[in-house]
Amino acid sequence: MSKQCAICGKKPMVGANVSHAHNVNKRRFNPNLQSVRAVYNGQVKKIMACTNCIKSGFVVKP
Repeated sequence: MSKQCAICGKKPMVGANVSHAHNVNKRRFNPNLQSVRAVYNGQVKKIMACTNCIKSGFVVKP
C-alpha cells in the first residue's frame, strides 16, 4: 500500500537531517496516515487517510 492519502493525495516529502556539525543526511517526511473505514465512491471501504483530512471532516464515516 502506498504512503499516500486517498483523500488529498498527500505524499512523503524529502528533506535533510542536519546535525550540529552541519553533517547532512537525506530523510523522508512521511504523512501521518491512518487506516479508516469510510464511505468512498458510494461504498464503505478501508482507506488510508491523513489525520488532517480526518480532523477536517473530509472523511465520511459509515
